[in-house]
Amino acid sequence: MSKGHTIPLLHLARLLLHRNTTVTIFTTPANKPFISDSLSDTDASIVELPFPQNIDGVPAGVESTDKLPSMSLFVPFANATKLMQPNFERSLETLPNVICIISDGFLGWTQQSAADFGIPRLVFYGWNNYSQTICRSILANSLLSGPELDDEPIVVTDFPWIKLTRSDFDEPFNSREPKGPHLDFIIEQAIATSKSYGQVMNSFYELEALYVEYWNRTWEPKVWCIGPFCLAESAKSDLQHHRKPTWLQWLDKQLAQGSSVLYVAFGSQAEISSQQLREIVVGLEASKVNFFWVTRKSESELDDGFEERVKERGLVVREWVDQRAILGHKSVRGFLSHCGWNSVLESVCAKVPILAWPMMAEQHLNAQMVVEEMKVGLRVETSNGLVKGFVKSEGLERMVRELMEGETGKEARKKVKELGEAAEKAVEEGGSSWHTLNQLIDELQALRSDA
Repeated sequence: MSKGHTIPLLHLARLLLHRNTTVTIFTTPANKPFISDSLSDTDASIVELPFPQNIDGVPAGVESTDKLPSMSLFVPFANATKLMQPNFERSLETLPNVICIISDGFLGWTQQSAADFGIPRLVFYGWNNYSQTICRSILANSLLSGPELDDEPIVVTDFPWIKLTRSDFDEPFNSREPKGPHLDFIIEQAIATSKSYGQVMNSFYELEALYVEYWNRTWEPKVWCIGPFCLAESAKSDLQHHRKPTWLQWLDKQLAQGSSVLYVAFGSQAEISSQQLREIVVGLEASKVNFFWVTRKSESELDDGFEERVKERGLVVREWVDQRAILGHKSVRGFLSHCGWNSVLESVCAKVPILAWPMMAEQHLNAQMVVEEMKVGLRVETSNGLVKGFVKSEGLERMVRELMEGETGKEARKKVKELGEAAEKAVEEGGSSWHTLNQLIDELQALRSDA
């Protein structure tokens, strides 16, 4: 239960509704308004399950990870969801003709419910085949226990052209001897996934065919590429002229002036130090590019006077914005991103190149994929050349200019246009994702008939 997982699942719900299936969404009271609003123009049913109360370490009223005071509370939060299982099963009993349960990978307990009811479970993790396959390969070959130094290159045995470091991974994987509650939780989810019918991937075959084929040849459960999910939802109608938010009016003004805009957003969960924030402020100001920055930081945290000084060419926004509407705006020509997979896909679909600045989770692998495999972006420079090093303002300024005005940026823009067109073809009738989804639904319906 976090926006980065919920939003693509809501897009997936639309994708299924387009295929004349009935969709029921299970959620909790605090998350329901967002979901109801998102699917208000559909006939999806929404079932509310009470979220467990008085959980040690989880503040009262918090029902999604973006509301947690720190991501260090993720494991107790995720483990608390297990207490929802009895209510989930009671609700499940009331639904007729269920052909499958699609649940988030971190809700591994739903596999037991699925097994008890004789319903196939499909898993959704919100990442891509590249990151999943590389992680599995590295763990299977115990590659992270080898190097002496955290930033020593590791050659991925099964894919020798890929070189990573221990620093490309977060806790607990970057420990030489991983252990503890976080690892226990991950193993528990991995076991539940291995017992599931399959994984639905928010990706398309042509984007990462090698890794899809390798996974399905080597490991289980099977992956089904049926994305990009975001293309199932057209742009919001309330963004038409009479209800245009001020930020959209600002982008229109930039377009009218012939200005190119860099969109800056690091997701809802990245924790950026005040020192690093200062370098971003200085770098963006010195770059002289037009930018649109979405942040939760207050004006005083950024730098009093910064917004006033850049007001002719820069906008800082602190409200929730429609990222797809921003990336799809004709003035936006680059995206400084943390490389969460949703953001990468939305950028590809909008044909906007990326300046990759990974922060956490599998974002470092996504950044590697964006730059080395897809070739649709550049990577920020760290001051010491290390993966998780500090980014100084002059390095940021240089890479922002290169993305927006340089030759490498032009190459990335050309490549992302090709991939964006391939994404559109994949979900259209006759495309690879269209065929794969049909095949999956047919298979699930056949299973139901045989039961």
